[in-house]
Amino acid sequence: MKVLVKAKEPFRFVTRLHLTELTGLKASTLKRMVSILKKVPGSCIYHHTHRFLQQHQHISPEPPNDFAYWVSNILVEEELGERLASIDVVQFTSIRQLREKIIQTIDSYLKAHPSASRRFAEPGDEFHFIKSVSFIVPTKYEVSDLAEFNNILKKITPDSVYFHIFESRLRLGKKENDFSNWLEHALLEKELAGKISRLDPYTHTMEELREAIIRLIEKEINSNG
Repeated sequence: MKVLVKAKEPFRFVTRLHLTELTGLKASTLKRMVSILKKVPGSCIYHHTHRFLQQHQHISPEPPNDFAYWVSNILVEEELGERLASIDVVQFTSIRQLREKIIQTIDSYLKAHPSASRRFAEPGDEFHFIKSVSFIVPTKYEVSDLAEFNNILKKITPDSVYFHIFESRLRLGKKENDFSNWLEHALLEKELAGKISRLDPYTHTMEELREAIIRLIEKEINSNG
């Protein structure tokens, strides 16, 4: 069994509460959508690309893209809808980059298909922009080594897993999720941190993701390293 290192800086698990708030902004055309996308807060972009995952994290691993859904089903621009749906949000380390990719995708489509700019949503079918407001709440859990980390990971809520894997990285502009960052820099577990970082969080439910991380950690604890 591995000799476990004690971290100088312990890991404090936090959780999150979130509310959704209407911005009052709505779009009935693609041009209007682009115009609003350029100015809405990042929390709005985050909401419309992660909404399903936030609300139904036990049910489905695939968070639909609200922009793609509206474009495909309301404006019936299916090709553009497919392009928006194919945007791999996991590759982005900031909301700014994700915003720019969505805008660029719509703009390039409009240049190639000018008639698309003349499509209007019917009254009542406009795209309403909503933002996600999060409140970060500390938990009572603080850990200093790999075994403690693993034990607490089994106890924390899915909202806590969600925050440390998704929200802290994308909304706060971090390159790594909180777990991988602490494991690499506080415990010098670079290889383990890399394995966790390479897990695709968008193809797992929160519980599946938790179990996958636990398996990796327990394998490391039981190794002869």
